[in-house]
Amino acid sequence: MYHVQDDLYLDERDIEFGMIRAQGAGGQNVNKVSSAVHLRFDVRASGLPAHIKEALCALPDRRVSGEGVIVIKAQSSRSQEKNRAEALERLADMVRLAARPAKPRHPTRPTRASQRRRVQRKVLRGEIKRLRGKISDD
Repeated sequence: MYHVQDDLYLDERDIEFGMIRAQGAGGQNVNKVSSAVHLRFDVRASGLPAHIKEALCALPDRRVSGEGVIVIKAQSSRSQEKNRAEALERLADMVRLAARPAKPRHPTRPTRASQRRRVQRKVLRGEIKRLRGKISDD
């Protein structure tokens, strides 16, 4: 079990790791060693609470697929273990973000001055439009 926060844990059996070759600089090491890590986490099949599953699937993040699978690629380190730990930490950050309750919205009222300014703008606009009309000979 991987600890995320207070009483929230990720079951390591729900997490799949795939080792791939890293991109970028690194010389011969890049060509020989599969040090980058692909983490796959199926949100819907996990043991997380339902409200966190829904929040994770609704995140506006390109790492979350339409099927509810989170794919994280970690390749910043030359060590496979460090990349694995980084991928797990990124997943835990996403779960923490989804577990955070939404701030309640408190409706506000417009100030009296803002109401007056709004009415003045409307009157001015109406006057401009009235002046566009035809001129009559009286």
